This record gives sequence, structure tokens and C-alpha cells, in this order.
Amino acid sequence: MSGLREPCAVTVVEVGPRDGLQNEAAVVPTDIKVAFINALSDAGFPVIECTSFVSPKAVPQLADAEDVMRQLRRRPGTRYLVLVPNERGLDRALAVGCDAIALFTAASEAFSEANVHASIAETFTRFQPVATRAQQLGLWMRGYVSTAFWCPYAGRVLPEQVMPVVLRLFELGCAEVALADTIGRASPDEVAQLLDVVLREVPAERLALHFHDTNGLARANIRVGLTYGIRVFDGSVGGLGGCPFAPGAPGNVATEAVLDELDAAGCTHGIDRAALVRARTLLATALPTVSHRTASV
Repeated sequence: MSGLREPCAVTVVEVGPRDGLQNEAAVVPTDIKVAFINALSDAGFPVIECTSFVSPKAVPQLADAEDVMRQLRRRPGTRYLVLVPNERGLDRALAVGCDAIALFTAASEAFSEANVHASIAETFTRFQPVATRAQQLGLWMRGYVSTAFWCPYAGRVLPEQVMPVVLRLFELGCAEVALADTIGRASPDEVAQLLDVVLREVPAERLALHFHDTNGLARANIRVGLTYGIRVFDGSVGGLGGCPFAPGAPGNVATEAVLDELDAAGCTHGIDRAALVRARTLLATALPTVSHRTASV
């Protein structure tokens, strides 16, 4: 990419500590998770997705959510985001001082049932009391729309299926909504088609894009997002991650690759590359395979 017509500043959301680690078989010790998040803070990430307050039985890797959030060093200017699925999860998050939460739903009924054992409508019923309390307490909320392009069970998801879900998340009070290519099958044309529809009703500055790289198209999809004015992109150090409930989702796009694409486009991101390498190296003490994974695509 030769660059955008005008220089742009982009926010990179690091999702490795939550979305990256949740699907790893090897248990990462709490102290390593805390040190990893602290290192990501030092690298300058403005938003770090730290953990999830789902049932420990559902995601054992994140059973130490309270301990992680109690122990991490909070850097001024960094938002430490946690997944909250219901009121019980919110209670747990509030007890350890969380002030930024994420709500997850899907654009595919089949995926919603497989992921959270509820219809899309039922997920919003669960979210309503969470969102009401969060607004009363002044918490920042991000919404995620999983399977915004393709579903591992139902196939192609059309933009017209995604749009109502996006609007409902904003109605709940989400400041930002991330559109997720959960199994990494989206093509640049499909990204453009979705943005053509969503941007009719939602300003670009309130959207984010979350790509996986199953078919090697994540960087091309980021380029499309940039041309449409999207300025928030998710990444996971070393391409860690994938959804345990989404067959065919081997890993998030590597943060390193996101930064490569932004640099090529002439965008600023404020991430210290050397500090990012240190964070990745630190995590490799618990997950040795991290050091052997491709850092760019």
C-alpha cells in the first residue's frame, strides 16, 4: 500500500492476554500474565484486553481473572478491558476495580447458540442489566459482533444480519463496536460490503475491526478498513488466539503484522516495537511456541 491521502493516527487494541491466551492448552501462570500485560502497557498500547469474567469452567485458562486484575500495574492513559458476559461477571469485575468492559454477541444465531448457549435476543436480555449498571457507574463499554462475515456453522453472514446487532449494542451504551471476522474467511470485497452498509448509520470513529488470518487476507482487509476511515484495529502478539467455540479460527492477526500494515500506510500508532518484542519474549517463558510463530503475515 502506498499510503493514505492524509496521515492518520490509529489505535491498536492488544487482545493477546484474553483472546490470545483463552485457547492455549498450556496454562499460563498468573504472574506471567500480569508481567505480560505490564510489558504491553510499557509498549504503549492504549487499550489492552486483559481477561474475561466468564465461568472458569467455560474458559479454565482465565480462571484467575480477579488475581490478574488485582496485581497488574495500571499505566495512566491505558484502558484495561475485560469481558463481562452477565451480571455475575460484572460483580466480579467491579470487585477488583475494573472500569472498562466488553460485551460479546454474534451476528449468527448458530454461533450464538454454540458459543453462549443462547439466542442473539437472549444475549441482549442478559446484557441489559449489565449495561444499565455500567452506565450508572460510568464504565466504558465496547461491544463485539462475532461472525460478522462468516459463521463456522451457518456459512456467509450478510451485512443485513450484522447491522441490527451493531445498532442494539450502541443502544445499550457501547462507546465502540468491533466487527469480528471470527474464522478469518472474510475477503476485502466482503469487508467493503459490510462497511458500505454499517457506515450509512454509524460513524467510522465508533467502529473497530477484528481480523483473524486463516486465509492470509488480514492485512488486505486492514487496508480496506483504513480506506473506509476505520482507525481502530485489534491484534494479538504473535498471532496468538482463536475462539474455542469456532472451528477454523486458528489465530488472531498478529499485532506485529497490524503494525507493519499501518507503517506501510503512513499511519502513526505509538507502539514501541522493541518493548513489544520484550513482551512477546516474556510470554514465551510460559508458551515456548510463541517464539517460533510467525510475527508478520
